[in-house]
Amino acid sequence: MKHFLCVLALVTLGMNAQAQQKKGKELFKHVVIIGIDGLSVMGLLTADAPVMHKMIAEGAFKKDARTVLPSSSSSNWSAQILGAGPEITGVTSNDWKPDAKHMTPVAVNGIGRSPSIYDIIRQQRPKAEQGVVFHWDDYGRLLQKDMVNHYEYAKTESEAAAKFAQYISAKKPTFALLHLDHVDHAGHEDGHMTPKYLQSIAKADSLVGTVLAAIDKAGMKDNTLVMIVADHGGIKMGHGGESDEEINIPVIYYGNGVKKGYKIQQPVYQYDVAATVAFVFNLEVPYSWTSRPVKAAFKGFSEPTNLKVGL
Repeated sequence: MKHFLCVLALVTLGMNAQAQQKKGKELFKHVVIIGIDGLSVMGLLTADAPVMHKMIAEGAFKKDARTVLPSSSSSNWSAQILGAGPEITGVTSNDWKPDAKHMTPVAVNGIGRSPSIYDIIRQQRPKAEQGVVFHWDDYGRLLQKDMVNHYEYAKTESEAAAKFAQYISAKKPTFALLHLDHVDHAGHEDGHMTPKYLQSIAKADSLVGTVLAAIDKAGMKDNTLVMIVADHGGIKMGHGGESDEEINIPVIYYGNGVKKGYKIQQPVYQYDVAATVAFVFNLEVPYSWTSRPVKAAFKGFSEPTNLKVGL
């Protein structure tokens, strides 16, 4: 009898979640993304990172999400917000600049750039508060400044997290992204999986804790999806290649409504970040996107039914 009631409760939860989507309601009121540049799978799992390890235990986790190629920063951070890879967005390397001549995007917005998650939130939720705080100064060129309400550069990772926490407290944004760059610095300067690299992840973990505390203090904890993402891993003192250490990255989904202690089975790609945010907010996405939402991370949604077809 208890087993039957548990099954019935799970089925009802699933029906309610999917019905909520059909009615045009969002799964969460807020999405906060914390991007940690150069965070590798082994680095995250090995480092002293109690905050993120707790998020893995209490949330949904994909330990081997896949980057786009090349496994460099611009191509991958842009893929997350543009919903597609370099062959579609035109952001093919770290040399990409907004006003320079590069590969033409497959689809463009009003200023000739590939459409982003910021674009569709602004179009479909005109009053939504959106913001970004970034530690890598080049990150800012990957998005349109006028598409967000808050756009701020910070010189250090600690300053970035503090500014981001202040922004959350003051504005309670619908969608906000924090970029931290110091882990990538440690990988380049000292080598991946060295003591200093692992220490940099421990520092990132404490800064994630700062952001979570700000979300809680702002009264947003119960209706916020937090995502921990990375742009690439690394090997020795670099990245950009095709080794598993470079192209496999961790993704954490955390919040009320996320499955607890769940290991995601479906393949997850870098550009799926954009569609997942759109899915949570129940927004229509551009046809040009290759991005798909990672629905299985959320209560009431299953892994794709055709996951093992042909295998």
